[in-house]
Amino acid sequence: MLDILSYEFIQNALLAGIIVSVITAIIGTLVVVNKMVFLSGGIAHSAYGGIGLAMFFSLPMLLTTSLFCIFVTIIIALASYKNRENLDIMIGLIWAVGMSFGILLVDLTPGYQTDLMSYLFGSLLAVTNEDIYYMTTLLLCIFIIVTIFYRDILAVSYDTEYANLRGVKTRFFYTLILILSSLTIVISIKVVGLILVIALLTIPIYISSFFCKSLISMMITSALLSILFTIVGLSLSYQFDLSSGPSIIMASSICALIVFIFKSIKK
Repeated sequence: MLDILSYEFIQNALLAGIIVSVITAIIGTLVVVNKMVFLSGGIAHSAYGGIGLAMFFSLPMLLTTSLFCIFVTIIIALASYKNRENLDIMIGLIWAVGMSFGILLVDLTPGYQTDLMSYLFGSLLAVTNEDIYYMTTLLLCIFIIVTIFYRDILAVSYDTEYANLRGVKTRFFYTLILILSSLTIVISIKVVGLILVIALLTIPIYISSFFCKSLISMMITSALLSILFTIVGLSLSYQFDLSSGPSIIMASSICALIVFIFKSIKK
């Protein structure tokens, strides 16, 4: 098994998987605690619009998709902070419009030959050094932001009214969490793709919620679980010539099912 680590593309894939695992654990915990899973799903699928823009205008993929997702996220944040009655309709529209916009741009791209499956289901084994630099920079930014504003984020996540009384700028942190979620979704596309990114953000957090009582412990436990699932999924992908993204998600899903059954029996 260790001989596969001699290949540079495996080293890049493993390193990228570990970095993304830590990022998704931190942001995924905030997404779940703040009940933003559906919001993140809308952002994830609208990201296809950014992919279409990058292809059509021959722009950097990660940067273009990131900026597009931030734009979509700000619209969602402004529209949903106080008025959540029609939030599901708005997310559905953004979801559909973003994907349709991206697909049309891909159709109109001259000489287009890129494999779209890599964006839908991930291509971890095709991670480049530039991708790793981007992922590392985002991880550092997230770590600094969460460390500095941890108490405020904690207050906003569990009790918005209390946070308001304390003078915490809840709208700002609500938007900040969504923006960080959108950037996390963009880099996760490389690992598991647009279709499966929400599973990567939620399954490890779901498992850790059975054993953890605090926000920080959920983040740490989820990160360790995500790294484990990534290593297992990557190994299965290499050994049996399977897609890396679905392999990682299946490994995490089986573990989640086992934990759920065990906890149900224990009750």
